[in-house]
Amino acid sequence: MNISPNLKSCAALAALLLSLNTFGQKTTKPLQVSGVYPHLATFNEGWPKTEKSTVGFGEGFENGIGAITPWANKLWMVTYSPHTPNGSADKLYSVDADLNVTIHPESIGGTPANRMIHKESNQLITSSYFIDKNGKVRAIPFSVMPGRMTATARHLTDPSNKVYFYDMEGKVYEVDVNSLAVKKLFEKPVPGWHGKGAYTGQNLFVVANNGEDAVFKLTKDMLKAGDLPKGPEEMGVLASWDGKTWKIIERKQFTDITGPGGIYGSPDDKSPLWAIGWDRRSVILKLLDGGQWYTYRLPKAARTYDHRGGWYTEWPRIREVGNGKMLMDMHGMMYDFPKTFSRNNSAGISPLSSHLRYIPDFCSWNNQIVIATDETTVLQNPMAGRSQSNLWFGQWSDLKTWGGATGWGGPWDNDAVKANTTSDAFLINNFNKKVLHLTQTSEQAVSFTIQVDKTGNNKWVDYKVIKVPKNGYVNFIFPADFKATWIRFKTDKDCRASAFFHFTGTMHEKQDPVFNTLSDITDKDEISSTVIRPANFNKNLQVLSTSNGKSQYVEVDEKLTFSNGAVDSTSQMKRLLSLSRTYSVDEASVIIKDKTGTFRLPKTSDAYETFPYRDRREVESERFMLNIQGTFYEVGREAGFIALRPITTHHKKIVDFCTWRGLLVLSGTKQGAKADGHYFANEKNTDGLWFGGIDDLWKMGKPTGHGGVWERAAVKSGTPSLPYLMTGYDKKKVSLSADKDVKITLEVDFDLSGFHTYKTFTVPAGKTINYEFPQGFSAHWIRAISDKACTATVEFTYQ
Repeated sequence: MNISPNLKSCAALAALLLSLNTFGQKTTKPLQVSGVYPHLATFNEGWPKTEKSTVGFGEGFENGIGAITPWANKLWMVTYSPHTPNGSADKLYSVDADLNVTIHPESIGGTPANRMIHKESNQLITSSYFIDKNGKVRAIPFSVMPGRMTATARHLTDPSNKVYFYDMEGKVYEVDVNSLAVKKLFEKPVPGWHGKGAYTGQNLFVVANNGEDAVFKLTKDMLKAGDLPKGPEEMGVLASWDGKTWKIIERKQFTDITGPGGIYGSPDDKSPLWAIGWDRRSVILKLLDGGQWYTYRLPKAARTYDHRGGWYTEWPRIREVGNGKMLMDMHGMMYDFPKTFSRNNSAGISPLSSHLRYIPDFCSWNNQIVIATDETTVLQNPMAGRSQSNLWFGQWSDLKTWGGATGWGGPWDNDAVKANTTSDAFLINNFNKKVLHLTQTSEQAVSFTIQVDKTGNNKWVDYKVIKVPKNGYVNFIFPADFKATWIRFKTDKDCRASAFFHFTGTMHEKQDPVFNTLSDITDKDEISSTVIRPANFNKNLQVLSTSNGKSQYVEVDEKLTFSNGAVDSTSQMKRLLSLSRTYSVDEASVIIKDKTGTFRLPKTSDAYETFPYRDRREVESERFMLNIQGTFYEVGREAGFIALRPITTHHKKIVDFCTWRGLLVLSGTKQGAKADGHYFANEKNTDGLWFGGIDDLWKMGKPTGHGGVWERAAVKSGTPSLPYLMTGYDKKKVSLSADKDVKITLEVDFDLSGFHTYKTFTVPAGKTINYEFPQGFSAHWIRAISDKACTATVEFTYQ
């Protein structure tokens, strides 16, 4: 067809205009890897473009996405820096359907995590921003309302025109949603610190604090209710205000409070309220139904969230995620949470998966679940140049592909128990392999009655009675066909007792092919040997290759394109990213040591001891990973090695790892590997990197290994070995041998508080005793004791 030059130009111009959006960007779909769009990463814009000391706390030292909310045809989000009650360079963002980002000029920063939709005025309230139905933004200055806003709730007496704001230090403000007039109601009405949640329902304004580290000196006379902590168990608070009087509900660490109305508020005065928290025993789920509070308990999937200050919980939530479904995230585990949860219908809570991503918020937007993160920080982490986070996009089915529902906890953990007094209900619904650890301290045998609520209708029946000898320990493995919703316990005598579970979830048996471009430990070919670091002076990834004995510095941008950096940072990379070992190995196993003790871990291959790689690095805020002999372990900054959990045994030559722009980055790829959506390389396709999501790690395969506490070791009579890791492993065997006739006792620690006798083996001289642990049995640590001095071997095989 013949078209005149002018018409051709017009047609070309029209086509060009159609291919552009309002921001002048092509409408081609942005790059996405494992549900993460690198260009959506958030950074603290006030961070200096030079190296900054990691000794500090405030603007830019952390960049979490505190709240995300669909509103006015966009996804809105706020980021935060730690402890910036008077503002920061953090921003208010909106993302449109084509994933174009707007940074709003009204941004005032701070440390926000609140979000609420005020129905009557048709506004989204997040941080100190009020956003109308057309996306117009108003902000309350920090000079008028200072604080770290963590929750916004409906007003008790004038909900059409006013809301409450709750601040992390405990202040309560009343704000007019129309004029934005501010009135401070309370400075610090209740004890506990690190305010996390607030919600209004059943004619109560309920608040939650999840810590006990004071920001300023507090005396009892300052409080409207409650007192300073009376003992180590009193940390945080759940409290309520009826408009006249404050009351303490419980002195425990609580985070989110919500109900079936979610961020819109309670639909009526009879709707239940749900609050989530924890103590040393387990996760706590509080229910307010008919004006009365009830307590339920659930397992912890990770111990990295535990801290007296409550600092490591940013911010567990219960929230709707589309199609009427609600999702609960608490202590590293996600649950399907029913909107119908009440006293007479407590059925339906079911574990989905455990995770590594540190999750402040989540929602449903554009037919996807969107998860916010608090990811890369520079807090005690010089390997990262600047803090950053991102969003993850996916489906409900994707969540089930992460870690298995593995966790621990119970209603009692060395607690004083009164005879015939039932414990709190503990969730047992839809967990796979289940072992119960029972202990009691008294001078007589005690019978534990196990009761179950089969269908969540609060009708309890006796399931089994287990007798525990005086000062004794017993474990019980539930049969595979056991089904119930809740479980609880009572004893026939006063005693000090533990009733503590270990659940082992379904694991990834085989490694996903997405990791094929990473070199195996058995490969003899040259690999891409690189160290990596999020830059401090721009938003790129710094890469220093030492392949083939030569150093080459490049950078990777948000499109995962490799190019020469504007400045050669080779010397900086070598100074900050040297490879050194923080563990040791002997004939028996791997040995690690920190402030929490000295411990043993399984081996995988001796080839790792001749291969240079990084064995420790922070990958999520305030959490780091150990990568030791081909196994990744998660460790909390405060929890330490005693509370670590294994994630995967990968058998790869991973040289270095980090998070950047919301992506997990691994180095140690095969040279010349082919692009597959996870492998990206330079133009010569020689030095490449693997990119994915942090929770892709579960798909590298379940944890396995071999090793033990003694390997032909000189053993003293009655002296325990070092603890050897047991939790998180599936099929377990042990072999025992000695040069003399001895009795070797295996002891287990199921709650990180001490060891109990599991089984004693009679071991003839020169013979090997093999034992396979029953399916479903698990504890956190195991150790051995011999009744005689001898040369002994105790070796475990985890398959």
